[in-house]
Amino acid sequence: MHDSKLLHIAENWFQGQDWKPFPFQKQTWHAFLEGKHGLLNAPTGSGKTYALWFPIVLNYIKNNPNYKTKHKKGLKAIWITPLRALSQEIKQSAERITQDLETQMTVGIRTGDTSAKERAKMRTNMPDLLITTPESLQLLLSSKAYEKTFKNCSAIVVDEWHELLGTKRGVQMELGLSRLKTICKELRIWGISATIGNLEQARQVLLGPTSPELDNSILVKANLNKKITVKSIIPKEMETFPWRGHLGLHLLDQVVPIINNSKTTLLFTNTRSQCEIWFQKILEKYPEFAGEMAMHHGSINKETRLWVEQAIRNESLKAVVCTSSLDLGVDFAPVETVVQIGGPKGVARFLQRAGRSGHRPGKESVIYFLPTHAIELVEASAMQKAVLNSAVEDRIPYLNSFDVLIQYLTTLAVSDGFYPDEIYPEIKQTFCYQTLTKEQWQWLLNFLVMGSQSLKSYDEYKKVVIEEDGKFKVNSRAVAMRHRFQIGTIVGDATISVRYQKGGYIGSIEEYFISKLSPGDVFTFAGRNLEFIRIKGMAAHVRNSKKRTNKVPSWMGGRLSFSAKMSELLRQELYTAELEFSEQSEEIKALQPMFSKQREESIVPQPHQLLIETFKTRDGYHHMFYPFEGRAIHEGMSSLLAYRISLLTPITCSLAFNDYGFELLSDREINIQEILDNNLFTPEYMLSDLQKSLNSNEMARRKFRDIAVISGMVFTGYPEKGVKMKHLQSSSELLFDVFRDFEDDNLLYQQAYTETFEHQLEEGRLRLALERIAEQDIVWKKCSQPTPLSFPIITDRLREKLSNEKLADRIKRMMAKLTK
Repeated sequence: MHDSKLLHIAENWFQGQDWKPFPFQKQTWHAFLEGKHGLLNAPTGSGKTYALWFPIVLNYIKNNPNYKTKHKKGLKAIWITPLRALSQEIKQSAERITQDLETQMTVGIRTGDTSAKERAKMRTNMPDLLITTPESLQLLLSSKAYEKTFKNCSAIVVDEWHELLGTKRGVQMELGLSRLKTICKELRIWGISATIGNLEQARQVLLGPTSPELDNSILVKANLNKKITVKSIIPKEMETFPWRGHLGLHLLDQVVPIINNSKTTLLFTNTRSQCEIWFQKILEKYPEFAGEMAMHHGSINKETRLWVEQAIRNESLKAVVCTSSLDLGVDFAPVETVVQIGGPKGVARFLQRAGRSGHRPGKESVIYFLPTHAIELVEASAMQKAVLNSAVEDRIPYLNSFDVLIQYLTTLAVSDGFYPDEIYPEIKQTFCYQTLTKEQWQWLLNFLVMGSQSLKSYDEYKKVVIEEDGKFKVNSRAVAMRHRFQIGTIVGDATISVRYQKGGYIGSIEEYFISKLSPGDVFTFAGRNLEFIRIKGMAAHVRNSKKRTNKVPSWMGGRLSFSAKMSELLRQELYTAELEFSEQSEEIKALQPMFSKQREESIVPQPHQLLIETFKTRDGYHHMFYPFEGRAIHEGMSSLLAYRISLLTPITCSLAFNDYGFELLSDREINIQEILDNNLFTPEYMLSDLQKSLNSNEMARRKFRDIAVISGMVFTGYPEKGVKMKHLQSSSELLFDVFRDFEDDNLLYQQAYTETFEHQLEEGRLRLALERIAEQDIVWKKCSQPTPLSFPIITDRLREKLSNEKLADRIKRMMAKLTK
């Protein structure tokens, strides 16, 4: 059948639904049928699923003209989604097409939620169209005779590619694709990505920087000029000293009318604990919402989450308080209103959330921004400009992730075995391993067979044997089984399930939170007050409690840092505080009382200035620095500076930092003039100083734990019998120390440092920040008391030491003293 006739089938189908295909959908259909690979840049909810399912089905019709009567079995296309929650939606779209066009194609899902029975059935009888996750794809590659399973696969679609790029799951995808390119002769590779700064690079990473696939590919952009309106909720009374203590709760009464005026409202919080607190406080104050309001975050059990998603679809809920667990394409009918509580830290995340309202093409999206402390209004103002100029971040892809490569090679050795000479060129074509040398390759092969140099006398590190014809193969069933359990690159802190003593699963919490509780302690979780009884196995037993509590689980993922883009926008916005009143945004105008208080003791810095403030309180001598570069950069910069100061004078400081600046607190005064005279902000020797500074060993040690797990040196235990995190930490620390002392050329050991500097301390951005400071005038203000800019950093440090009630009292006293 001719292509134009095929496209006619699709257009007729759209007409039957009373829809009209978008230009980007047609463009994708054409390119796919011509045999091209590509990257489709389209937002959630724009019809991207139909842009790719259609040509996949049409291509099958084209090759099997008698498709209505005869069905050719076997896997024809794979759709990769990073989130299990999405798979139902994707399946429904696919089934609509396959059934309406009267093909006999079947659609199946295979994720971590798929039952063992289903999986066994799939092994013998693959669906025509398979929806799966990056991890499950690797599991398929670890099964015997996988080449036969994949050989007639004509397409692989990687959804939400921007989410995978810049993570090790993205690297896992690159490796999986490099194998499929070789075994599937007709394969077309397509990615779908929301807008990111480096779309061109995203296409290179997906297809391989030097591959023939890249030359035969296209970037399709869906230009659906979507109008996004940001409305700030400005407090009626502005506080001159901003702090995060009440998490924005004092604006609760201004939020309720917004909820009442719309069918469904999503309230996004940045952390799960904030989500729990908001949910409770709204119900306490407005009990009439009971039954009409729900909560959704990643630690709540699956049934509850699915129920909430369904309830949003059929509009039976008035409001849902959630975290980013509802960010990523959980594809439901549009809600009317979105409220963002606290700064979202990144432009892309903000746009994604805004797109949840008016989630239909051509509809305006309205997002309300609720500041949790005054300075966040500057972020709101910056966001409005970002939305106008669609200034979005880059995602930085990983290079040379040896741990993921070792895992992948073990996967191939577990299934049918591999010949190094065949696999090396495939791996060299990927973006991540484009610079892999022959020596490194040899080191990795040796590692697979013997474990590392310093461990070769231990059998448990020997997994792979070399057969006579040179094939690398895993023959031990135990090794194979352990490996399959541990495929994946997401290494979280060990989570402990929370259950009622009488049975009944509530959700899961990171072990580190539970380890701080004593029996009888009450904490809030999943919207209930629970009393902790004891830990049994990998579960925490609890009972319901009537006691009030201020203990809310905090999850390590809660502390997001500003993106580079966000920092730049924030600085530019802050500088408008000195403009004529008429030229300022509503938010900046509302902050005038705070700015004038700031000017009493200090200044509001200008673009060419770096502000340093010093003052003394009963806690000691405070030295505040304001580069406005985001938390991750300030973490690196503060430890770098502290280390350099200690070379001049032996002094100990404690460090605190947030997205605006950082503080060195010590019991003696630091001579700021000396810092300036000795040029301590220089980017020279930065790397070696950072390595010697406080915590690069500790950080690398933490990173190494993940690397040891991903590369399979440390086994995390079978399901239900997890190895406790403490043991994991200690076994990976032992390995780390062995390599440090006896084998520092170990690639995995070195990788721990590279990742610490590149991804955690963002060394590249830190260098640029130091170069910027070198060009600025440094303004040093000796203040008699804390300033509004310093306040969030000081109160943040107190929070670590005090309970919420004590903290609130202490801050009230500080405020009273400062506003006299």
